[in-house]
Amino acid sequence: MTTTTAPATTSPAAQQVPVRRRRNRAGIGWGILAWVVGIGMFFPVLWMVLTAFKQEADAYTNTPKLFFVPTLDQFSAVFSSGVGTPLLNSAFATIVSAILVLVLGIPAAFALSLRPITRTRDALMFFIGTKMLPIVAAIIPLYVIVGDIGMLDNIWTLVILYTAMNLPIAVWMMRSFFLEVPGELLEAASMDGASLWTAMREVILPLVSPGIAATALICVIFSWNEFFFAVNLTAVQAQTMPVFLVGFITGEGLYWARLSAAATLAALPVVLAGWFAQNKLVRGLSFGAIK
Repeated sequence: MTTTTAPATTSPAAQQVPVRRRRNRAGIGWGILAWVVGIGMFFPVLWMVLTAFKQEADAYTNTPKLFFVPTLDQFSAVFSSGVGTPLLNSAFATIVSAILVLVLGIPAAFALSLRPITRTRDALMFFIGTKMLPIVAAIIPLYVIVGDIGMLDNIWTLVILYTAMNLPIAVWMMRSFFLEVPGELLEAASMDGASLWTAMREVILPLVSPGIAATALICVIFSWNEFFFAVNLTAVQAQTMPVFLVGFITGEGLYWARLSAAATLAALPVVLAGWFAQNKLVRGLSFGAIK
């Protein structure tokens, strides 16, 4: 008499072990790839900072020097060349224009989202359509208008242009943040006797504050890095940091170390602003992405 034995069955937990191992290996592989890509993208910035602490003889070599004696001579030369005025001009134009963008953009985004107006799509296309106009095509009439009203080499000219430049993208961004707020909150606030301004200030704005912070930071980056308007409409009094950096490119050659020092100083405010606002920035850019 022969006996048959039933085949051994593998438990579900044992079957999941190889799957977990493959997932862990895949996760490690993607993590290593992400680190390599991140380091590769950050390396030019790191090399710029390192070059800023070199002498010109060490910076301008066919074989890059990885080991050198650090020095602050290039930063001293940049400060002695008058970096203070362009730095203050950039800070003033960037901060004031960002405030104006928020003051004008928040009500517009609110009206186009929670309080939609007639022909909302047409209004949105008008906003974004202004970004499609090439700056090169607008610089000549702008130069003529600014010259006729006596606003050439005036920092307020850049404030107005930066506000107009960033306002369309700010309205589109903040509208997407306002759309994620349930309309019932506004109705509940109005039923409790709160005015529209009170409901917006105490209910809506705290909810979308991460999105507003992200929008403000993007406007700051765009304004701080803007070069075309500044180089064509300013000279000395309203010179900004991007225009100031061009002064280190002369017919005699490039001053790599000094240019790197000036570029490091120019990039530092934006990097610090992004560092301090990184939590709100991440929350703002992912606002509404996960229901």
